[in-house]
Amino acid sequence: MSAIPAGWEVVIGLETHAQLSTASKIFSGSPTQYGAAPNTQASVVDLALPGTLPVLNKGAVECAIKFGLAVNATIAPRSIFARKNYFYPDLPKGYQISQYELPVVVGGEVKITVGNEEKSIQLTRAHLEEDAGKSLHEGLETSGVSGIDLNRAGTPLLEIVTEPCMRSAEEAVAYAKALHGIVTWIGICDGNMQEGSFRCDANVSVRRAGEQKLGTRAEIKNVNSFRFLEKAIQYEVRRQIEVIEDGGKVVQETRLYDADRDETRSMRSKEDAMDYRYFPDPDLLPVEISEAWIGEIKSAMPELPEQRRQRFERDFALSAYDAAQLTATRETASYFEQVVEGAGAAHAKLAANWVLGEVSALLNEIGGSTSHVRPAQLVGILNRVIDQTISNKAAKEVFHGIAHGDAPGNGDDAADVIIEMRGLRQVSDSGAIEKIVDEVIAANQKSVEEYKAGKEKALNALFGQVMKASNKTANPAQVTEILKRKLST
Repeated sequence: MSAIPAGWEVVIGLETHAQLSTASKIFSGSPTQYGAAPNTQASVVDLALPGTLPVLNKGAVECAIKFGLAVNATIAPRSIFARKNYFYPDLPKGYQISQYELPVVVGGEVKITVGNEEKSIQLTRAHLEEDAGKSLHEGLETSGVSGIDLNRAGTPLLEIVTEPCMRSAEEAVAYAKALHGIVTWIGICDGNMQEGSFRCDANVSVRRAGEQKLGTRAEIKNVNSFRFLEKAIQYEVRRQIEVIEDGGKVVQETRLYDADRDETRSMRSKEDAMDYRYFPDPDLLPVEISEAWIGEIKSAMPELPEQRRQRFERDFALSAYDAAQLTATRETASYFEQVVEGAGAAHAKLAANWVLGEVSALLNEIGGSTSHVRPAQLVGILNRVIDQTISNKAAKEVFHGIAHGDAPGNGDDAADVIIEMRGLRQVSDSGAIEKIVDEVIAANQKSVEEYKAGKEKALNALFGQVMKASNKTANPAQVTEILKRKLST
């Protein structure tokens, strides 16, 4: 965590663009698949040819309503599309169709946890708009030109704007992750940051501690990773404080984050709303949203992350931290519930430890999904830990064996198959363990004397010798208990 210098306060607001998971664009029937050859998914409407008219995609409006419901916002019964006028080479019309005075979603909140503290991040609005195209430079440098790919032009976006209520880069990242979890959970955005489906603009300013007036903000544009968002904000905070302490003034501008140099750099002066000359789009009717339509969408909504988090805490006696981690994605939450259903609610904490530990680590290691070890297969492992057939260490070996396909047939009984294949069954026969302990004590008198002289580490050495002699199959708890009992006499 990057400490904020004493005497200063940081103020952060985020504007996040979530690309909506509709099959076609917001005002045309063009497809929205990622990775198509340049300009193969741009229709005459996307190209803004004379005489073409936009037609609103109902699915995009439904996505916005779902989001509003998920964050307890107000769904506007009537919203207006406007023209936002500015010039980019990859903006065919010379304006962007967006929403300004009457957005579809007003207010709302997203709850975050930073450390042990919970906080609600207040939303200002969420409005629908179309994306611009993309300028291409790579591979064209030698010719001295840039290319324009209009495949993305007209792709539906939901721009989600917060109040300037975050006070650290850590809070901003926690909010971005929570928001990412919500839009993917309810299925309105795939959340792929590498493909630009979820990208953040951070408005950052600083002020002297105790001041009420906001400082001059800089907007860091199009940050597409949580790590870069944190580093970009931390750099920008340091930069602005240094500018002010050196007697200068922070300029309102748009900046880009250079990950290679870990710095932000100026892109252009920042426009205000009046500079865009907003006015209602004459080609699009106002959007009328009835209570019946909202009710229909609400009835089909899944249980939301916050609701499931509270249920996990209540029904399974999990900590707020564990419950929050388990509900970070819908897939993880569903996986956990299936494991608990198989292992029993009494073992929910054990299931949580495995899902957040070994399962999470496996996904980071090999990518893909939790299908590498199915819930029923993890239940098989946990049941053998619970009945003390195998040790925790052996359980991890079984887990990775299943993940790498070592069990013939790869069925739900894969844990038992690998346990027998590798001879991992734990010895819990106290008589058999006592015999091994007696042999180890007799052969390691120096360690015995050191333990009796008060050196606790000597017990670890004896424990290791017993486990080695039993080929790591002796019950560790029993080994420790028997060793201590025999050494104390």
